[in-house]
Amino acid sequence: MLNYQELIGMGENAGFTHVAPLKVSTIQLMPEVRDMCAANTCGAYGKKWSCPPGCGDLETCRAKVQKYTEGILVQTVGTLEDEMDYEAMAETNQKHMETFLKFYEQLRPLYPEMLAIGAGGCKQCKTCTYPDQPCRFPEKLVIPMEAYGMLVSQVCKDNNLPYYYGKCTIAYTGCFLLK
Repeated sequence: MLNYQELIGMGENAGFTHVAPLKVSTIQLMPEVRDMCAANTCGAYGKKWSCPPGCGDLETCRAKVQKYTEGILVQTVGTLEDEMDYEAMAETNQKHMETFLKFYEQLRPLYPEMLAIGAGGCKQCKTCTYPDQPCRFPEKLVIPMEAYGMLVSQVCKDNNLPYYYGKCTIAYTGCFLLK
């Protein structure tokens, strides 16, 4: 059994806006979400180890997730000047990724078999080696929740964590599955 109070405190001290318990049994991996990845609106489909098809098919992802029963959700929420404030969106995303990686390093000694699932594709390398060579840093590879087939808003709802914080806000969400 995880000590959620300790994990929430650690996550908040690391810099996340919100940290909440996650019951892995609530996670649904949906082909419809993976289909959204295939539409390639972000431009990463087929170009990174962290994104489909490089991260594995849905059954591969399911096998990884099913090894866990508990975890935590982490969020970074930012405020936008208006709904088109891409600069604030990018800054919030950057803050979330930095906090996520810092927290990952804090958790790794405590949970060496954890599965870290982030927001957005991996940004460890300027140019990914996919598909010609193996990942340079597989221990730091962050696969997005959507690449696993998770509808992030539903995972948040099913675990009592808001996903929408009102007009002119943006929330980036990730999770750590812990043994």
